[in-house]
Parts: sequence; structure tokens; C-alpha cells
Amino acid sequence: MDLARAHGLSAQAVRNYERDGVLPPAQRTPNGYRRFTELHARALSAYLALVTAHGYAASGEIMRAVNRGEIDAALRGIDQGHALLQRDRETLDAVEAAVATLTRARPQPQSRKAVPVSALAHRLGLQPATLRKWERAGVLRPARDPVTHYRLYLPDDVRDAELAHLLRRGGYRLDHIADVLRRVRDAGGAEPLAASLRHWRQRLTERGRAMLTAAARLAEYIDVAQPAERALTSEAKTTTLSA
Repeated sequence: MDLARAHGLSAQAVRNYERDGVLPPAQRTPNGYRRFTELHARALSAYLALVTAHGYAASGEIMRAVNRGEIDAALRGIDQGHALLQRDRETLDAVEAAVATLTRARPQPQSRKAVPVSALAHRLGLQPATLRKWERAGVLRPARDPVTHYRLYLPDDVRDAELAHLLRRGGYRLDHIADVLRRVRDAGGAEPLAASLRHWRQRLTERGRAMLTAAARLAEYIDVAQPAERALTSEAKTTTLSA
């Protein structure tokens, strides 16, 4: 199958895409073979570009919406992908700001002894209820005393609380702060995380460029797949100009 070979796919994969509604239905020859056209080539090119930018699930929904003629629904899926990318950029900005502050500051000697919520709240100039709210939001993860079940904050928890306090003063939302601290924990601290930030931003840039490519391919497909809508739009513009 020429369409499959042109995109480095198996013929079965292309048939599956048609079955799943990612490609528009293909006409059949008298002997039952599918007949794929330039329309299908543009649809497949758009879908593969969308997958790189938005992932399989979102891309499938976008293409099925276009094939149903629901252009607004397809564009809403595109908008959601851009909103997620913007959220990731904001999170990265927060991580970079926090890491820069932590690596500039000289760490204070810390006891390995855990502190209760009241002591940590006093240290930060906050109310204990604020720390409990941060815990519910996934920002902090204190241990519990096995006997009393009171919250106990180990040195790493204290570090997380201080970082959260810094970011809150900078105006960041709790969900963004939770993302930042998860990355700090996964990296083993602020210093190892700093080394990965450049690669993280590069991945976001690549995703943004992939979204631009996907949007262009999708627009080309919509222009071919929705000629009636395009004609109506042109007619409306002509009428408006004439009036």
C-alpha cells in the first residue's frame, strides 16, 4: 500500500486508523480493496504530526472530530494541548526560580531530628493550618508519629516547606508548587535538578515546535476535508464586502 509505505507504516496500521475513525472512510473497489486518496494522505500526515505534539489519545479525538465535521471540537482539543504546554512552561519557570534561590543560599545546619507542625509553622511564620492545607494539596508529605499519629517533618520536609513558602510569596499556585517539589524529590534535591532544567526546557521547545507543525498539517487537511464549509465562509466574506 503506497500510503503506508510513504509514512513508514504497515498496511494494517493504516487500515486500523480508518477503522478507528482517525482517517475518513475509504471507498472500495469492486473486488473489495480500499481506495485511499490524497484526502487520506493529508489526514494521515496530520494525525502523525498531532501524535508527536499531543499524544495518541488527544490526536485521535481531534481527528475524529474533524472527520465528523465538528471543527470547533477539534480546535478545542488543540487549545487544551497548548494550555497544558503553557502550564508546563510556568512550572519550569517556578522550578528554575526556586533552584536558583536554593543554590545561591548557604544551607543552614540542620538537625536530623523531626519537628512537629507547630515548630515548623513558627519557623516559617505561618499558621499550622496553612501547612495542613499544603499537605492536602500534595505540596508537603510529612510522616506520622507511629504512636500519636502527629505530623513529623524531617529535614527534607522542612526544605520542601521552605521552598513552598518561597514560591507562594512569588505568587505561584499550590498545584504548580506541588509539581516543583515532586521534581525536586525525584531528582534527589535542588542541585541535581538544576542540571536537568536545560533538557527539560529543550523538550518543551520541541513540543511547541511540534504543535506548530501539527497545526499546519491539520489546517491543510481541514481545507481539503471541508470544502463546503470553506465555500460558505468565502461566500459570507464576499457578501459582507459587497454590503
